[in-house]
Amino acid sequence: MKPEEFNSKVLPMRQELKCYALKLSGNDDDAEDLVQEVMLRLWNMRTRLEETKGGMMALASTMARNLFYDKCRRRKFSSDGGVDLEIPFNDLTAEVHDEVRLIKLIVESLPPLQRQVFRMKEIEGYEAEEIMQITGCSADNLRKNLSRARLKIRDTYMKIMKGQR
Repeated sequence: MKPEEFNSKVLPMRQELKCYALKLSGNDDDAEDLVQEVMLRLWNMRTRLEETKGGMMALASTMARNLFYDKCRRRKFSSDGGVDLEIPFNDLTAEVHDEVRLIKLIVESLPPLQRQVFRMKEIEGYEAEEIMQITGCSADNLRKNLSRARLKIRDTYMKIMKGQR
């Protein structure tokens, strides 16, 4: 799909998508963020949009809904540390909670591109082709950034764990 075609077919859906995102989020700023993210993803996949079955609005709505639910899960995970308070809290749970928190902190300390690529691949489950389209990385650059991120996470984790003994 050419940029002109994208502008004529996708951009007019923006207001309807914003209304849908506002219903989901209940907040104008969050709704605008969702719409911008969906528009960016649609733009990045514009070459495949002609193959879309069920219409562009259905695709955009599904993307918005999934992004909203992902953000809700991330907020819930970060606000309560990923531990359901109704589950009996024992020493093993505390240890796992601390390790998860530690790894999250290590991931946050990565350089921006490594952090983004690592999250997309390992946490959000994107395929390599999708990550390359979104980030603009080549296949070689993607592999290098993922490898560096994994190595940095492992090395930092091991240093911290050795320091605690």
